[in-house]
Amino acid sequence: MGQPYESVTVETHDHIAQVTLIGPGKGNAMGPAFWSEMPEVFAALDADRDVRAIVITGSGDNFSYGLDLPAMGGSLGAVLAEGTSARPRADFHAEILRMQKAINAVADCRTPTIASVHGWCIGGGVDLIAATDIRYASADAKFSVREVKLAIVADMGSLARLPLIVNDGQLRELALTGKDIDAARAEKIGLVNEVFADAEATLAAARATAADIADNPPLTVRGIKDVLDQQRIAAVSASLRYVAAWNAAFLPSKDLAEGISATFAKRPAKFTGE
Repeated sequence: MGQPYESVTVETHDHIAQVTLIGPGKGNAMGPAFWSEMPEVFAALDADRDVRAIVITGSGDNFSYGLDLPAMGGSLGAVLAEGTSARPRADFHAEILRMQKAINAVADCRTPTIASVHGWCIGGGVDLIAATDIRYASADAKFSVREVKLAIVADMGSLARLPLIVNDGQLRELALTGKDIDAARAEKIGLVNEVFADAEATLAAARATAADIADNPPLTVRGIKDVLDQQRIAAVSASLRYVAAWNAAFLPSKDLAEGISATFAKRPAKFTGE
């Protein structure tokens, strides 16, 4: 992978690629580079016959804080400023669909993917791990489907893919409250496969599983993924299209402006339903 990326590093060794989130936003937050580069990164990995498994992790103390709000606020600001006009809503709808491709690139990758999560995994971070095949977490990991706290309906895939991972009641509790859960709870509800002592042990376990996969016949592995994925493609695609249209229509609101303002001011939001 000769080309350097702004949002990730990619290293390949012994048929295993490691994709490490590096931001550049705080806590590996997902800014413009992430949404633009991920389809390219995973298309290149998927086309590389030497790569038989992919591990995704985060640099530093966290997996990802999710959407880089300061860096990505322009799209939301335009819709809020001209919310009654059709053009900014149409442009925003196109932007949602474009950003969804970054997570779809992971989900649609024919090469098996394993997430190694430590520290915070918030919002877009949960979207990303929901698109992987296998999820491991360190004991310090914390997860949150937090979009509701910003008056946003999560639209990058967690509401489409988590119903295939955790049961309905658990997902509704996470999405409707925006609460944080620890690694033990995440394992209990099936969000992660297993919990390890720390980030180093988690990454080692992810790489060991990747090695086990890489030892198997690659065409058969791809066939297993293909057959399993066929059971979910239609439902996930329909959900992603629906939420993109829903948010283009209804996301602009006083509550959205309040959620963003409260986040930047680090104060509790006061929502009015307007």
